[in-house]
Amino acid sequence: MGITLDGQAHKRLLTYCGELLRWSARINLVARAELREIWESHFLDSLTLLRVLPPQGSTQLPLLDIGTGAGFPGLALKAARPELPVILVEPRQKRVSFLRHVIRTLGLKEIKVLCGRLEKGVAEVDGTTLAVPLITSRAFTDIGEFLLHTAAVNPKGGRVICMKGPRAGQEIAAWRLAQPDSPYRLREIVELTLPFSGKVRNLVIFNKEGA
Repeated sequence: MGITLDGQAHKRLLTYCGELLRWSARINLVARAELREIWESHFLDSLTLLRVLPPQGSTQLPLLDIGTGAGFPGLALKAARPELPVILVEPRQKRVSFLRHVIRTLGLKEIKVLCGRLEKGVAEVDGTTLAVPLITSRAFTDIGEFLLHTAAVNPKGGRVICMKGPRAGQEIAAWRLAQPDSPYRLREIVELTLPFSGKVRNLVIFNKEGA
């Protein structure tokens, strides 16, 4: 996949996965699956974003992960790149408790968990007003709906990265038809293939240029 991680990143991800499996025995975090599938569907899928994030050593923009669930992709990226500032938004309290536990266990800094939902046209979640230049999510099933939710918290010049499967082209076409006056412009589509299943992933990247 063209991803290089150091030994400490490997250790953090292994610890994270171990805690995920342990907590999943008590609360519903991810669907039951073989360990190989969990690594691919959640961890490796999340790490595909490393291909399009600013490189290590450059100025690190905060990353907002909306509806992170058990921490994918935001917490997985933080475990791989601990210098990356991250904000996780998750409405379910049990999952928020899990996220905060993993953050403490891994000793991560510059990462915040907000318990709540991001609503359309609203810039505040859990008492925090957000203005974040880099946003992603695996929770939204529709590109157009996701861009409507991000507009209030993504300043002009910001980027939104949609993590999609093979139907990305259809969703883009539907978005263009439904939102001709969108402040977003399609910048790039990065196609990747997951290593075990061969499933196609598309990172659909938008720039916010204003109304």
